[in-house]
Amino acid sequence: MALPATGPLAERPPRTTALIEQRRDEARRDHRPYAPRQAWVPLERISPRLVEAVVASEDSGFWTHHGFDWGSLHEAARQGWARGKLGRGGSTITQQLAKNLWLGTERSLWRKVREAVLAAWLEARLPKRRILALYLNVAEWGNGLFGVEAGARAHLGAVAGALTTAQSVLLASMLPAPRRVDLRHPSAWLRSRATHLLDRLRDEGTIGADEHRGAAAELARLLAGPTPPGERDEPPEDEALDVPAPDLAPPSEPPPPTVDAPEPVPDAPVQGAGTAGQADTAPPEQPARPQE
Repeated sequence: MALPATGPLAERPPRTTALIEQRRDEARRDHRPYAPRQAWVPLERISPRLVEAVVASEDSGFWTHHGFDWGSLHEAARQGWARGKLGRGGSTITQQLAKNLWLGTERSLWRKVREAVLAAWLEARLPKRRILALYLNVAEWGNGLFGVEAGARAHLGAVAGALTTAQSVLLASMLPAPRRVDLRHPSAWLRSRATHLLDRLRDEGTIGADEHRGAAAELARLLAGPTPPGERDEPPEDEALDVPAPDLAPPSEPPPPTVDAPEPVPDAPVQGAGTAGQADTAPPEQPARPQE
């Protein structure tokens, strides 16, 4: 298989991704309007609590592995064999980035092989912090929402740099099935996942008891809406579903459009408590651009 050039990714955002174009094609096929929202922010302007929550939720070995978590892959394969189908589990953040950038959501063994090769390719050529920054800016956070800045604004009316601990945990918990999230009617799986993730951050020493207590109270308020009937604790298979977007409240003061700016590429991992909840000025959100 031909390998893509990774040099440009070290210095600037990609103009589009395979997942954005897949969603565009799906909307065109179904005669639906499609206007993806995406705003790029450097890792330094994303709440450290969000970074920590995503790593804990999606790939706890991210800072030490080389693109693969063999233990998680083995467990995901075992569960997939038992269910008789491939699942989402076992993929590292690097593998998910490769999938979003170049592969889309097709499910096949061949795609998993390509995903693995591309993940190794990324790990060999980009620093960990750059991989994480790219993932947080291209991950799907809802129907037509790409990247944490667009997700934070649409779901919470906040910017990525000012997310509280509870907001960070909630956004991180959406990632298994982001297009199925409606915070006016929070599902059982989202409540369960967010609660367990917040407890995990406390148990692993990322947050203290007082911060956990305050975040738990805020999380309960964020998830106070009625749960839809028939919801289960397990996230649905979001990739296989073509679902309508819930009505999301837009930010109170929509910013004017602007162009993307290159992002710095530091190498050191994110440290401890950081500045969660501290306000930051985010770049304006803009539509994702079509591939030229």
